[in-house]
Amino acid sequence: MDMKRGVIKAFDATSYTATVQMAGSLSVWLTGLPVARNIPASEVVAGRQCTVLFFSDSNPKDAVVAAVYT
Repeated sequence: MDMKRGVIKAFDATSYTATVQMAGSLSVWLTGLPVARNIPASEVVAGRQCTVLFFSDSNPKDAVVAAVYT
């Protein structure tokens, strides 16, 4: 399990998923990441910093946006 920082680039309130640019990389954007349901949709806006919790080292899609902050 690993935790990394990123920036919200887009949010889909219907599927409650986000596109996240990982910190330190201009080219690594993860799409369709689930967002924790305890985070209000109004808080998940483009440009906000976020914390991504990775459950697997080998599958970057096995992760969740666990927090957003400014």
